[in-house]
Amino acid sequence: MRFLAKANFDFIGNRKIAYYISLTALTVGLASIIVRGFQLGIDFKGGTEVVVSFARPVDIGKIRSTVYSEGFSGQIKEYGSPREIILTMDFAGDLNEFQSTLTRILTRDFKDNPHEILRIDSVGPSIADDLRSSAISAILGALAMILIYVGIRFEFKFAAAGVLAIFHDVLIVAGLFSLLGGVFNAMPLEVDQSTIAAFLTIVGYSITDTVVVYDRIRENIKIRRTDPYDKIFNDSLNETLSRTIITATTTLLTVIMLFIFAGPTIRSFAFAIGMGILVGTYSSIFIAAPLVLDWCLRTGSKLKLRG
Repeated sequence: MRFLAKANFDFIGNRKIAYYISLTALTVGLASIIVRGFQLGIDFKGGTEVVVSFARPVDIGKIRSTVYSEGFSGQIKEYGSPREIILTMDFAGDLNEFQSTLTRILTRDFKDNPHEILRIDSVGPSIADDLRSSAISAILGALAMILIYVGIRFEFKFAAAGVLAIFHDVLIVAGLFSLLGGVFNAMPLEVDQSTIAAFLTIVGYSITDTVVVYDRIRENIKIRRTDPYDKIFNDSLNETLSRTIITATTTLLTVIMLFIFAGPTIRSFAFAIGMGILVGTYSSIFIAAPLVLDWCLRTGSKLKLRG
């Protein structure tokens, strides 16, 4: 059974509306990134992160008073439940000393509510700088390899539009992280190594979806040489719509389960992947292919068919 086998939506005719929507989303997201920045995990800013579990729900305000009174600074939030807290401290000294101090003050001020340190991680400033540089290099390297691959398989117009669509997807998701980074106490949207892994996954997912559309456009141009490009592009998008929606839906259902049940540690990753699937599906239809069409229409050039 084929889903939407006879779809006939005017995607190309409405592409300028999509451009305006994308420009608005990109502008808001970039403005937030410039003004607010990101809520960085310790991977990229350095410091110490501790997850503590108590026997019973604990007063976050009292935890903050206890920890800050010892001269520590940073953020303290609930971590998935009222019994668990996460402390992200601006501390990069002796880890054993920090753990001993934390255990001592929590035991002293919460005698009737026993606690257990579930996890403690520490990253120094120099390592955080190296991790940030490596993350940026990984994303730029992936985009460069995709530009080369699509350029060889199709031609430069397809490759350039595909990479622009990927930039579009990653920047919109990054903008959402900046906008929503401090909104959720139980689920802080931090940018850390797992988020970068999610961005790289978005890059791969987005270009895979786009290449399927490009393949259909190329096939239809070979068969229908006398038809106008806008008709061929629109028909190609409708012909691949079934595959695009089914693939996005099945993948998104898995990510939703991860987001709900996998716990706070992986929620930023799941959120990034979920938003990337939605934005990537949108850009495959309304951005990647229409950009190629507009390029051809404005320059009056024909597409070079390969393969």
